[in-house]
Amino acid sequence: MFVDSSYWVAISDAKDQWHVRARELMDQVERGAKLLDLTASEALTIVGSRRGGKPAQQLYQVFLDSCSIVFLDAELLDRAMERHLGHDGRLSVTDCATVEAMVRANDRTIFSFDSDFDQIKGLRRVH
Repeated sequence: MFVDSSYWVAISDAKDQWHVRARELMDQVERGAKLLDLTASEALTIVGSRRGGKPAQQLYQVFLDSCSIVFLDAELLDRAMERHLGHDGRLSVTDCATVEAMVRANDRTIFSFDSDFDQIKGLRRVH
């Protein structure tokens, strides 16, 4: 399953409003988590700005040790931009790219606290 930056931020920041729920989901997420490189960048940037470089580095190590990182390529970016246009900019490019990576992987489940994913028909958001 794919995991959105909102989960990674919540699990990394005890002050985040979703931290307790993220901890409840942790066992499910740690089994086969996939994330887009853009999602990793987004999560690391937010954690770094909230908590500092060391917690961001620790999260990065979790990504390396426990996750499959899907890297953006030209085709994926093109499809993400088509979806972004289709949503008239209301769904971020990173979220659009994540959805397109999910389509490519035939995976319909995402762990996310971001309700923007609810705009996507056929997607199951675990939160």
